[in-house]
Amino acid sequence: MTSPVRRAAPGWSAVSGVVAGMVLVAVAELVSLAFSSSSAPFIAVGGAFVDVVPPALKDLLISLFGTWDKVVLFGSMFAVFAALTGLIGWIGDSRPRLASMLLAALGVLAMILVLTRAQNTVLDVLPTLAGTVIATPTLLLLLRTAHAPAAESAGAGWMRRRSLVGVGAVGALALVAAATARGVNAGRETARRAAQFVLPAPRTSAPPIPETAQVDLEGMPPFVTPNGDFYRIDTALAVPRVDPTTWRLRIHGLVDRELVLSFEELLAEPMIETNLTLTCVSNGVGGDLAGNAVWLGVPVRTLLERVGVKDGADMVLSRSIDGFTASTPLEALTDSRDSLIAVGMNGDPLPAQHGYPVRMVVPGLYGYVSATKWLTELKVTRFADDVAYWTSRGWSERGPIKIASRIDVPRSFADLRPDAEGAVMLGGTAWAQQRGIAAVEVRIDDGDWREAELGAEVSEDTWTQWSLRWEDAAPGDHSVTVRATDGEGEVQTDERADPVPNGASGWHTVRCTVV
Repeated sequence: MTSPVRRAAPGWSAVSGVVAGMVLVAVAELVSLAFSSSSAPFIAVGGAFVDVVPPALKDLLISLFGTWDKVVLFGSMFAVFAALTGLIGWIGDSRPRLASMLLAALGVLAMILVLTRAQNTVLDVLPTLAGTVIATPTLLLLLRTAHAPAAESAGAGWMRRRSLVGVGAVGALALVAAATARGVNAGRETARRAAQFVLPAPRTSAPPIPETAQVDLEGMPPFVTPNGDFYRIDTALAVPRVDPTTWRLRIHGLVDRELVLSFEELLAEPMIETNLTLTCVSNGVGGDLAGNAVWLGVPVRTLLERVGVKDGADMVLSRSIDGFTASTPLEALTDSRDSLIAVGMNGDPLPAQHGYPVRMVVPGLYGYVSATKWLTELKVTRFADDVAYWTSRGWSERGPIKIASRIDVPRSFADLRPDAEGAVMLGGTAWAQQRGIAAVEVRIDDGDWREAELGAEVSEDTWTQWSLRWEDAAPGDHSVTVRATDGEGEVQTDERADPVPNGASGWHTVRCTVV
């Protein structure tokens, strides 16, 4: 009589590896709620990936997915992680101890990457350590469950496998719950902290926005972008959790006197309010990575005057709590423009995803060299001595915003129905911060340029909306092209350029059909 032999089940063993991996991540995510936002393994691994990704790949992801780039990154990471843990489980079909060691090694690697994040300490490895300690024996248990001895009935084997599927479902739900809890917790924490202070009244208020600044045309974006709709492009995979009671801003470097400010001291500084359009350097021709808001903050120049900038300095290196740095030309922070250390956005404290409690906003420069979120440090230095995050990755060290215009109405490939007089309304947005918009022209097919009507200009640092009544809209397929002229008389170039290394250029064209 022969003894029962364990049936090989490599497929179910691979599932065991994936389930154990989900247990590791779910436990780590839940425990990480008590630590920094970058203590979770997926956040740390993703952050390390973003640090080494070539600029061309980053630009491609943003051009394809826009503000969904982080969702795509996490989805890709989960697919790779599932493949790795599935392979580990498959190895465990014949060598379970080796599989458990490999899973533990994945956890150790994640812990090492956790320690590379700027805001983390040794304690921040505890979430991943807890997940690894629980997931490793879980894998061994699941591998045993995946193999039903031959002497048992087929029904008993199926019951074991069904149990495995059930554990996997619980693991997946735990992972979703952990991710949801992270988002809910971050939102509640930021709301709680924001409720602890009231935005100070500005010494100088922003000029009122006339009604005629908004073009009254269906499909046009609001002149002031609501906080919830404002684009978000940054390197933080998880929004940093910053406690304003312990937050400090350090200003140092080539200065006569170093200065350290608490949040309370910053709020006591005289503040101004300004209307300002921000633009991401990754914004392609006709893209929507631009937004306009009313900002409240302390002029950077007043703090730089207080510390006394030494001769020879030409750059300020700003640093985020997550380690991101931006190189801002010194003159952009000391001239008459409203460069701010901002605490308010559209009448509210900064939302968490837009830099709460403190960020920078600088007119005339792309965000990658100026708009540092979760700000903690300003170092007065020289371009020859310090290199910022994106400059070290192939982007230009100075990022003046180029003239841009886009067509918001109609969208590409839209069907247009003329009104009773045979006309179609067109509309869009143009910006050239620090110069303003003097004119916008529209061309239908290969015809002559037609001058559009401009909405009221609020300031040279905000976008301007435009509209055009296309009175001879003949039925059929057409192309619509737009170009702008800035306040200094420069006409937007038709020469196409990719965002890398200093911003996109070219005319925006949409195709539509008049029916």
